[in-house]
Amino acid sequence: MMEAEEGPPNRELYALLHISPEASDEEIRKAYRQWAQVYHPDKYQAPHMKETATENFQRICQAYEILSDENKRKIYDIYGMEGLASGLELGTKLNKAEELKEELERLRKMKEQEKVAAHFRPSGTILANMSLPHFLHGHGIMRGMAMTSSVQSQISKHNTLSIGGNLAVNGNAGGGAATVVFGHQMSSVSSIEFIGSAGLRSLIGLQTTRNLSSHLTATSGLSLSLKDGSLNLTNSWTRQLSETASGNIHLSLGSESAVSVGWRKKQEKLSAAGELKSHGRISGKIGSTALEIEIGGGRKLSQFSTVRMLYSIGIQGIFWKFELHRGGQKLIIPVLLSRHLDPVFATGAFLIPTSVYFVLKRFILKPYYLKREKKKALENMEKTSAQVREARTAADKAQKLLQNVATRKQNRQQEIGGLVISNALYGNLKALKKSNAPVESNDSQVIDVKLPLNFLVSDSGELKLHKGVKKSGIMGFCDPCPGEPKQLYVEYTYGGSRYEVTVDDYEELQIPQEEHRI
Repeated sequence: MMEAEEGPPNRELYALLHISPEASDEEIRKAYRQWAQVYHPDKYQAPHMKETATENFQRICQAYEILSDENKRKIYDIYGMEGLASGLELGTKLNKAEELKEELERLRKMKEQEKVAAHFRPSGTILANMSLPHFLHGHGIMRGMAMTSSVQSQISKHNTLSIGGNLAVNGNAGGGAATVVFGHQMSSVSSIEFIGSAGLRSLIGLQTTRNLSSHLTATSGLSLSLKDGSLNLTNSWTRQLSETASGNIHLSLGSESAVSVGWRKKQEKLSAAGELKSHGRISGKIGSTALEIEIGGGRKLSQFSTVRMLYSIGIQGIFWKFELHRGGQKLIIPVLLSRHLDPVFATGAFLIPTSVYFVLKRFILKPYYLKREKKKALENMEKTSAQVREARTAADKAQKLLQNVATRKQNRQQEIGGLVISNALYGNLKALKKSNAPVESNDSQVIDVKLPLNFLVSDSGELKLHKGVKKSGIMGFCDPCPGEPKQLYVEYTYGGSRYEVTVDDYEELQIPQEEHRI
């Protein structure tokens, strides 16, 4: 079997024994005894079957030897088979020992750096204000710029200290401020921050945050301006609407009173947000100095980078806003298109870039990415073709050893109306839909695993594949497409009804389940 290219590493031995990575010593011994009975060479008479059984029996023994030894199991969980191989070959091969020592030292330093980074987090924002009307009147496109930067340090288990500053330039005027924030975690659900700022907006204040429930968070703040002595009170409530969506309400009372209602939704590759704000003064009458509606969306470029484009229309004018988020750093570029709320211009400012984006995505970006992914997939298939052929051969041999028991279990489950796997495919299921290659072909990115899954069905009519274990390590499985995302598709019958389910490579599978019913 081949090592994992993605996801949690070093779990093949657990898949081989069909146990969880958290399995106890007794569970490991029990699994070893069961598999050793299946693959013991003395059970087979035919030479080719005895040879295959011997190979798999040795793999089972090796897995048990490693996982039943506390030290070897720790090394395997962290560094994989390479770490074990280096350690087992020490002897006179000092270069192997030195290589292992260097690798352990490198990983130790990496963990230390990660620990330091977790206690010392920098963040910053660059805001560049641009104006199309200014540019058309010959005054330059840049209206102003603002920069903020801060560093947060975990000074103790419950206390943090953040030091930051900001600079802002607007036309010929500018200013800056320095801010210190001391935070204290009062309990698992509440915290308090003490804030001090000197410069353009000198103030002192405090802010408290409390988790009212598992889905609702409230934040209250009070600040005193050292410049004019005014007080500002803020309250905000954030509600988790679903796993990917949240809503918030923000209320501010003081020299800059405002009410805002917002919504945000984030997925793995896409994000979107909306907000309705109203700034006003209350003194015997209700008025408004600004009303703004902002719509747009974003896309995740990588694990650390996200780009967003927003369209904003309000009393202050019509804007396009571009944002780039990478780690703790942000680049924000709002572009003022017009200060006049002309309906035709406002509609065009929204529809034109939206249409251009969808045209580019449909006819340029999507074909380019599909072509690039196809080229990479072909290159990867050529590079790993020999490895895949060898793995398929080994999986086919293992399935032949499991066939008699799997057939007997399947017949027994059919008699009692229990769990029977009628179809099971493992690999790149998206590629299967686009390809005409049969599943049995070495060119196919999918392997038929109905037989080994029927073998794994328990006498009580249940099947469980453990979370965090790469499925290609299971006996009778293999990795038909190294480097590609893989899923497992299963069709099964239970109690006279048909079911189907698809799970990701490292996702847990437990059947039968009522939600799988067709």
